[in-house]
Amino acid sequence: MRQDSELISVAEHVRSLDPEGKRFAAVLRNTIDQLLNGEVTGRYDWKTLFKTEKTHAGTLVEINLQREFKFDDGDAMDYRIAGVDVDCKYSQQLGGWMIPPEAMGHLCLVLWADDYKSRWSAGVVRIHREWLNGNNRDLKHTLKAEHRNKIYWLWFDVELPENVLLHMNPADRQAVFAPTSGQQRLNELFRRAQNRRIGRNVVRTVAQQKDYMKRVRGNGGSRSALRPEGILIMGDYASHQTIASCLGLPRPQEGEFVSTRVIRTRPEHASQPQIELDGAIWTCARPNDPYECGPLLPAHTRS
Repeated sequence: MRQDSELISVAEHVRSLDPEGKRFAAVLRNTIDQLLNGEVTGRYDWKTLFKTEKTHAGTLVEINLQREFKFDDGDAMDYRIAGVDVDCKYSQQLGGWMIPPEAMGHLCLVLWADDYKSRWSAGVVRIHREWLNGNNRDLKHTLKAEHRNKIYWLWFDVELPENVLLHMNPADRQAVFAPTSGQQRLNELFRRAQNRRIGRNVVRTVAQQKDYMKRVRGNGGSRSALRPEGILIMGDYASHQTIASCLGLPRPQEGEFVSTRVIRTRPEHASQPQIELDGAIWTCARPNDPYECGPLLPAHTRS
């Protein structure tokens, strides 16, 4: 088949805007969280959305991508990228994109994200009628499975930032939501979801309070409440990211936190990653290690 120069131009332009796909992943993560609206509803599971909310997901993805990447409006399609009209289609099922008749002959940016698998994909495909099958009552079609290889994948089956509440052990999740106080719920979250990135929307859902970020910090927040247990809560500051990396933990990205319980190093910790903080050498505590008050974290400096 002759190479589609417009498709290649669009694909290369999108990849130039987001070489690692981090911005696309963040848009998908934030859109799902926007639909769940955890701060108001306490929801964290896609299955708890109403049918109308799920139907609205595609529109929100389209809007949020345009806001993030400043794509121009298209003439006949949603966007104009690299001078080419491009439609945007999202589905939570890979291959489930509903293609309208007006998209025939045009390029489509097709996206998939699955919160249960924590995976996502995005690609560009030219819509040809012979590659489509069936139609619903709106005369929309889906891409035949045997023609999904025509998709020019920008990113395929890559990591979606984790919905921590969805993937927590059910007993731990129940313990997190048990307290009536938002502050106590956050404290329990950082106790039970250690050594993993916790996004701002998870914090918002657990706290269900407008000043949820204040509840994480010191001076009465989770940082000061959990320090006597040796639990550190690192945020998206350069100094905190360095600590996480030195301890062998996931590095918190923008709007994320990573908690861990630490202990002053002993001979039995010799093989573990270590860091000097507050005048002592610390490492991540093992389950059977005793509890001790943790160090003060350094001043906040964003990367």
